Amino acid sequence: MMKTNNRQVLILSFTLIVVMLGFGMVIPIFPFYIEQLGAGGAELGLLVATSSLLEFVFAPVWGGVSDRIGRKPVLMLGMVGYGLSSLLMGFSTELWMLFASRALSGILSSATMATALAYVGDSTSEENRGGGMGALGAAMALGIIVGPGFGGWLAGDSLSTPFFIAAGMSLVSLLLILLLLPESLPAEARQQVEGEVSTVQIGELWRALFSPVGVLLFMVTLFSFALTNFEAVFGLYALEKFGYGPERVGTILMVVAVVSTVGKGALTGPTTKRWGEATVIKASALAGSVGFAVLLLANTYITILLATGFFILSKTLLRPAAFSLISKRTTTGQGVVMGLSNSFMSLGRIVGPIWAGFIFDVNVNYPYLSGAAIMFIGFLISLVWVSQEGKGIVEKAPIAS
Repeated sequence: MMKTNNRQVLILSFTLIVVMLGFGMVIPIFPFYIEQLGAGGAELGLLVATSSLLEFVFAPVWGGVSDRIGRKPVLMLGMVGYGLSSLLMGFSTELWMLFASRALSGILSSATMATALAYVGDSTSEENRGGGMGALGAAMALGIIVGPGFGGWLAGDSLSTPFFIAAGMSLVSLLLILLLLPESLPAEARQQVEGEVSTVQIGELWRALFSPVGVLLFMVTLFSFALTNFEAVFGLYALEKFGYGPERVGTILMVVAVVSTVGKGALTGPTTKRWGEATVIKASALAGSVGFAVLLLANTYITILLATGFFILSKTLLRPAAFSLISKRTTTGQGVVMGLSNSFMSLGRIVGPIWAGFIFDVNVNYPYLSGAAIMFIGFLISLVWVSQEGKGIVEKAPIAS
């Protein structure tokens, strides 16, 4: 096993920040793009869902490919594709060009994220893996949360400017990977599998849920689902319930970014070493349920800031801890299992906003109430099914090869 170092983690973190910035910064820009092209809300909803849906489909493909040819080529391909998708978005003058850009971004960004996680799995000891996953998780959270403010600020003069800057950042990341990042998977450790690499198959995902890995994959989906419930309606929730404008909402989301970054980058490693991933998962699920309820009780600006910080911290450690435990237990390639985990995370990002928006129209409190209930159910399940010790979680069929 190649030992990872801080430079490699920084390169991977920068790469994920670039990719997730792209996801985040389109949020304030898409409505204006859509309006310019004469489209409406239905098209906007489909456009937002495109990347997550394709990431869900293609993440296992790239995980399997990286198990065969190595991590570095797939990381480079992902950044080339992301840069091209950003350029296409910047030059878009037709609706189909927007969809093509988002499709390309969704397909290639899944290669980058799953492979970066597999890189950490290759190059860290079991003891230090939680910290490595936490650092990458912090980078992802920072990119996707800072992205909306970054995109809105840059788009003041031209809607295209943020995407051209994103393309330039992807080029920088590509050069860093090419010149400074060593391959983490030696040739002798690569899987030699005949036939084509499979994409995600619903039947295999369903079977995986009933294997020992199923609870951990469920936790990954749960985290993603709950967080997108929060993100999808928070602006509307703050406006309708408290009359907050974009300045205050932006400040609150900055608290989210800081808490997520500090929590994942600084706390995941020490907490998983001290108590183990299983205990962290259980505590995070329970605290996340309480966090949703605390959000509903907050009724002043200060208490909302504190409640939001507590809520995000409660869930910050859940996903990297689950990824780390999955990585430790798998008997298959790290790329495949991380790709599968990424697919379950994407599934939550697809379904979460749809559900949150629907029940928000019924009652502004319902998204948080349902989030609290779902997280508590996850906590109860984790008490029974999530343990630190265990055999390899997937032996055969559940993971596409």
